[in-house]
Amino acid sequence: MSGLRVALLYNSKHSALLAPGSPLDALAEYDSMETVNAIERALQEGGNEVIPLEADLTLLDTLRETRPDICFNIAEGLWGDSREAHVPALLEMLRIPYTGSRVLAQAISLDKAATKHLWRDAGLPTAPFQVFYEENDLLDRHMSFPLFVKPLREGSGMGINENSVVYDEDSLRKQVHWVASTYHQPALVETYLPGREFTVGLIGNACCCADQSRKDGFYDEHGFHLFPVLEIDTTVGVGRGSYSSSAKSYYPGEEGAPRYLCPADIDPGLEATLKRLTVAAFKAIRALDVARVDFRLGADGKAYLMEINTLPGLNPALSDLCIMAQADGMPYTMLINEILRLASARYNLKKRSVLITTQYRYQETPA
Repeated sequence: MSGLRVALLYNSKHSALLAPGSPLDALAEYDSMETVNAIERALQEGGNEVIPLEADLTLLDTLRETRPDICFNIAEGLWGDSREAHVPALLEMLRIPYTGSRVLAQAISLDKAATKHLWRDAGLPTAPFQVFYEENDLLDRHMSFPLFVKPLREGSGMGINENSVVYDEDSLRKQVHWVASTYHQPALVETYLPGREFTVGLIGNACCCADQSRKDGFYDEHGFHLFPVLEIDTTVGVGRGSYSSSAKSYYPGEEGAPRYLCPADIDPGLEATLKRLTVAAFKAIRALDVARVDFRLGADGKAYLMEINTLPGLNPALSDLCIMAQADGMPYTMLINEILRLASARYNLKKRSVLITTQYRYQETPA
C-alpha cells in the first residue's frame, strides 16, 4: 500500500513573533528546525510524502492548497489561553485528520488547574493547589508552606526558577506578582513536593478506538504501550532542584544538564503505580495517540500527578519521550510513524504507512 500525504505542522523558534518585554524563556515551547527536519525524515522513511507547513496565520490557505491526507501536528500555537487547541480546531473545521489529542484535551492540558480539577474529581492523586488571579488573593486555609509557584498555562519549565519554592507569605506574593507581570496570566500555587521527579510516556488509545491489527504484544490489553519510567535528577546541573526551561535546554550528558536515568532505579511497585496513573491521567482528559505525564514524590513518599503534556517534545536527542523510547529499544523513525499509524487508524484512512512495524518486538525492560 502507498504511504500518506502528510502535512507536518509546527511553530518554529526562528519565526516566532515575540511581543516587546517577552520573558527570556518565551521560545522554550517552540520547536527547532532540527526537530522538524528529524520528523520529516522519519515520516519519509515510513513511505510518506511530507509537506512541512509553518502553523502561522497563513495555515488556512496552505492547508487548502496542500490538501493532505492527514496532518502530523506538533504546533504549539501562537498566543492565547488555549493556543495549543487552535490548530486542532482549524483542522476539525476543515475536516482534515490529524495526530494527537483533540481540541478540548489540548485546551485542558495547557491549563494546569483545569487538568488537576479533572484528575482530582477522578480520584487521582495530585497536590493541593490554588489559582492566584491577583497578587493579593487570600491563601486558602488548607494550603500550607512550602508552596510551589508557576505560570498556569505554560510548559517546558517556563516560569520556573530558584524562587519558585516559597516558604512564607511575603515570598509567595512576590513570586505570584512576578509570574503575573512576566507571563500575563494567573499563577498556579500548589503544595511543594520535595521528592524524586519522574516522567512516563505512552502511545496508544483505549481499545474502543485502538488499531487492533498489531499482534506482536506491543500494546497491552487496554490499547496502550508505556515506555520505561524516566527519572530526572535536577540536583545535578543548572536546574538547582527544579526542571526549568534552562535545565531542559541542555542535551543529556552535557555540562549543566540534569541527570537522566532511564529506566529509573525504582521498585516494581512504584513503577506499576506510575504507569497505572499515567494511563488514568491520559484517559481522564480524553487524550489521544501520545502523551507524557509528569510526577513527583511527596514528603509521604507517594507519587503525585503534576501535569500532562499532550504535545510532548520530539527532538530525537533532547526530548524526554525520545529518551524513553530509546531506552525501550524503539527507533526514532518507528516512534514517529507509530504515532501517525495510531491517528490513521482512528480516522480509518485507507492508505497506510509502508513502515514494517513488526521489526520491533516489545520486551519487558529489565529491572
